[in-house]
Amino acid sequence: MTAEEIEAIVGGYHGDAFHILGPHSVRKRGGQARWEVRAFLPQAESAQVLAGGQPCEMSKQHAQGFFCAMLNGEPRQYRIRAKLWDGREIEFDDPYRYGPQITDSDLYLHTEGTLHEAWRAFGAHTTGANGVPGVRFAVWAPNAEVVTVAGEFNEWDTRRHPMRRRNGGVWEIFIPGLGKGTTYKYHIRSRFAGYRQLKADPFAFYCEPPPKSASVVWDINDYQWQDEAWMETRAKTDWLKSPVAIYEVHLESWLRGPMGQTLTYRELAVKLVEYVKQMGYTHIELLPIMEHPFSGSWGYQIIGYFAPTSRFGNPDDFQYFVDCCHQAGIGVIVDWVPGHFPKDAHGLVFFDGTALYEHADPRKGEQQDWGTLVFNYGRNEVRTFLISNALFWLKEYHIDGLRVDAVASMLYLDYSRKPGEWVPNQYGGNENLEAIDFLRRFNELAHKVPGVFTAAEESTAFPGVSKPVYLNGLGFTMKWNMGWMHDMLDYFSTDPIYRKFHHNNITFSLMYAFSENFVLPVSHDEVVHGKGSLLNKMPGDEWRQFANVRAFLAYMWGHPGKKLLFMGQEIGQREEWNHDRGIRWELLEFEPHRKLQSLVRELNRLYRANPALYEVDFHYTGFEWVDFHDWNNSIISFLRRGADPKDFLLFCCNFTPVTRRGYEFGVPEEGFYEEILNTDSELFGGSNVGNGGLVSSRPVPKHSREHSIAVTLPPLAVVAFRRR
Repeated sequence: MTAEEIEAIVGGYHGDAFHILGPHSVRKRGGQARWEVRAFLPQAESAQVLAGGQPCEMSKQHAQGFFCAMLNGEPRQYRIRAKLWDGREIEFDDPYRYGPQITDSDLYLHTEGTLHEAWRAFGAHTTGANGVPGVRFAVWAPNAEVVTVAGEFNEWDTRRHPMRRRNGGVWEIFIPGLGKGTTYKYHIRSRFAGYRQLKADPFAFYCEPPPKSASVVWDINDYQWQDEAWMETRAKTDWLKSPVAIYEVHLESWLRGPMGQTLTYRELAVKLVEYVKQMGYTHIELLPIMEHPFSGSWGYQIIGYFAPTSRFGNPDDFQYFVDCCHQAGIGVIVDWVPGHFPKDAHGLVFFDGTALYEHADPRKGEQQDWGTLVFNYGRNEVRTFLISNALFWLKEYHIDGLRVDAVASMLYLDYSRKPGEWVPNQYGGNENLEAIDFLRRFNELAHKVPGVFTAAEESTAFPGVSKPVYLNGLGFTMKWNMGWMHDMLDYFSTDPIYRKFHHNNITFSLMYAFSENFVLPVSHDEVVHGKGSLLNKMPGDEWRQFANVRAFLAYMWGHPGKKLLFMGQEIGQREEWNHDRGIRWELLEFEPHRKLQSLVRELNRLYRANPALYEVDFHYTGFEWVDFHDWNNSIISFLRRGADPKDFLLFCCNFTPVTRRGYEFGVPEEGFYEEILNTDSELFGGSNVGNGGLVSSRPVPKHSREHSIAVTLPPLAVVAFRRR
């Protein structure tokens, strides 16, 4: 130990603090080995080493608080007692007497990019060393000169707890005496350009509520799960052949308290779960609940990838919310954002003074649309971070599905870029080969968790998004059908008198309906930023607007594909969604809104009760046109079939406000056809035009079938029949 090294410790720039601090063997004259204990205690006036029950006074070697004590024997167990400048005395275990905490195997796998449960090694963990309780910290910062842990426990002094550097640029330390609830950050002192920054822990399990930004030590293993029955059933479920009706929710604005306050996870576990169960949905999809600094990003600009946002409670509270969903028979899907991250200084950006998680080249690393940065999928440690994050939510929080946001922005190097603003791949193309490999590996590993599914928000015609990796697909379970959504909303926003000129909008989706495993979404993106709510997209007076919404939803529930509806649209909210306020639940005092909600509840009931609507969603044998040629009257009809071809439903759709009486449809078999759905029923706010609940087939050929039925088609309505 030299004077320069002491100066480096005191100045906070020594890159190997464990070489200086703690117990060290020193050889004196005559060959006798003695031990010296060294400590940096800038808050102390004096200090002692307590070894074997005997105090040994430490001498101050530097005015800033560098202390040393010489001991005769090796101090295997010792504590330090310090008298502070304010007169208080403290006693603590020396963190610099403990050896390395992370195994060499974990470090190797991390560098290799295959440490798929990296959260178990990295971040802050309550643990013990040599029988002493404390917290182990670990962070990846390969270009740092020194990394220290700072927090309330050391008055946010960025010099007092420098970490040990390990292979692969990992820094770690075990600090005795700390526990759950400790706030902290990492202070990164880079080798380059004098960069200094306090950073939140990328692997933190909990964060301070915004606008505060410190990480918080938490033990996510404390919660006792009660959802064994759900998890066991989920593992045996084939979601492609099961009903999936998703209620998309932004927790901050679904419901507000009496004073406008947001509800907690535990309050939502009662109110939201009860509502979703009452409405008959099978799943809740949450806009990103990972910690994010800016509420206006809706959660899509994430800082704490491993931390549920503290806006609604702590990690135990979120586990309780998921648990309650499962006990109520409701699955939980979470939006996951591996495509980009924000530039907040305490986040991943320029983490160790270099472009560590992002690309250094802005032509690859800048996501210009959102003012964010793109992950470097070609870097092993970044892939490990993202894949382990996905598995973390599936395993530790029992999440049932991940909806991956903005997949198109990941797949294409020229996404939303002009010529000259992007760099081609090695073959000269615009595909992001590294991102494609990453998504495939993510899907392979995610599907190893029993009963889990993944969905892609992918807005282009990229082939094989929901095909298995072994068939050269991306490996997602399902894909959002963005084309269907835009075609249908364009069609229904057109005045019915002109719909005959846009008939292909409602039929075109069946040309490609079975090319992917599609989810039919009416998502948050369609009811914000001037696009209007679902109800306000519809033309005509109030009655026609509600009738159009009813017909649209019934067609959506009859169309092949799983279903997703954003909150507030089921009650006909007129305003666009506003993340700063709750849904206008007071609208349910008015009959049209209340009856529209009843229709959505009935659609979910029919959907779950009839296998013909979900068993064969992704193969042409589950759908059969009866007639789609009557463009002049804007009428279509089709069959939905289950795994048993004799199990079928007939849907007849009239998208004009004209009642059609005696309209004939061919049917596969003779018999009585029960009217199981009529969106024009007065129960749903309609005019109650219908077929008396039952029609009988006649041996009159129609639509290439030997039998037919003559029905009354209500205005702007969908009717569905089931053969008795």
